[in-house]
Amino acid sequence: MRKFEISTDSTADLYSYEVNKYELYFLPLTFTLTDKGKISEYKDEFSHPSEYIEYYNKLRSGIISKTSMNNPFVHAEHFRKMAEAGVKEALHFTISYGLCRTVDVAREAVETVKKDYPDFNCLCIECSTTTVGQGALVKIAVDMRDKGKTLQETFDYIEKVKKNFQHFVIADSLVYLMRGGRISAAKAAIGTVLNVKPIIIFNNEGKLVNYKKERGMKRAVISIAEEFKNYTLNKDYPLIYIGHTDNPEMAEFLRNELEQKYGISPEIRMIGPVIGSHLGPNTVAYAFLSNEERPM
Repeated sequence: MRKFEISTDSTADLYSYEVNKYELYFLPLTFTLTDKGKISEYKDEFSHPSEYIEYYNKLRSGIISKTSMNNPFVHAEHFRKMAEAGVKEALHFTISYGLCRTVDVAREAVETVKKDYPDFNCLCIECSTTTVGQGALVKIAVDMRDKGKTLQETFDYIEKVKKNFQHFVIADSLVYLMRGGRISAAKAAIGTVLNVKPIIIFNNEGKLVNYKKERGMKRAVISIAEEFKNYTLNKDYPLIYIGHTDNPEMAEFLRNELEQKYGISPEIRMIGPVIGSHLGPNTVAYAFLSNEERPM
């Protein structure tokens, strides 16, 4: 009998079959699409690759995607269902605090549920990462759970290693970074003309920051592949993933670069609509758990 259960929101970008395979409690976030003035709301719970492709094609056509944080009521309902199912100990994963204060809302919701279920103990982790990095931390927790580790042991380990997750993200279009307030409209316009591809990393505060830039996607991919030589993979969990927003060609090119240079072959994964709203189509990224701390 396992000692705790695991919950995550959809910013972990786990596939639906993985949620079932790992027996996770899953909280989908929401996003809206605005098409010719009409706003439609959707849940971040894609179950087939074609849904990801269709979503990014909509963005390419000019449809605008926006996200919002789930409110305390939605979180409370999620945790209440867990408590009603008899869960006593749980670990819940949220996006980095540097991107969104979801963890505060989750912790508030836990306290609300505890009023009716005082023996419900759920620890909430802000991952200092998101998408494939957050999903990897969930998988570490699953492994520790299945090996009989306690809730506290797992929480402490995740807290210890989460800022050793390195990320290198290449945004294809500067428009989405401009909308998110990452760069100015003037820089976006100039960068688009010059075919500049910004390379973004997570810093030690869990915030996305500009690291450097390259001219053209291929040069940017080669550049981020070179960064791997500065790190060593975690010996217990040598995890490395490539994520993309419907750019399989460049994702495969990145994997080939890493294979040729370092003999590693990361799994390629699709990034979902909540994170994809802020990155736009054609983004390519990779993340891995290193022994070293983040450089910034």
